[in-house]
Amino acid sequence: MELVQSRIVTDDVEGLAGFYATLLGVPTALNEYYVEIAAGPASVGFSRPRFTEYGETDTQASGAQGAGAQGAGGQAAGGQGAGGRGPGASGQGAGGPRDEIILDFVADDVDAEYPRIAALGVDWVMPPTTQPWGNRSMIFRDPSGNLVNVFSRPTET
Repeated sequence: MELVQSRIVTDDVEGLAGFYATLLGVPTALNEYYVEIAAGPASVGFSRPRFTEYGETDTQASGAQGAGAQGAGGQAAGGQGAGGRGPGASGQGAGGPRDEIILDFVADDVDAEYPRIAALGVDWVMPPTTQPWGNRSMIFRDPSGNLVNVFSRPTET
């Protein structure tokens, strides 16, 4: 088994997917329901909440049990978000900080990426910083408040 996608559930699929398409420099056909953005061997997906809300009768009708049910494309079809609090659940209200996940992207040079990402108008959590383990990392929030970490690994000397 391998992870092929992380999906963000949002009411603004087109806007948030457009942000990530710009961040990653990937041309993408946008729509308001479901979008996948290529991000190396995996992708970041975006869908509206109604496509992740599965009631008990939906999973029973398909013969599946609990949150392990498989939806279209083999994706999990459970109705639970973070901490079992429902789809898209967050420690904050809609549009506020969402700290349940961090999307990590590796870059050749974090410092070279900093001005380009800053021009997107992101909310910075941590400017480029060298971590104790050697990675150079910067953290910001996407337009929906999700945390994004862009890092580069130390170069061999």
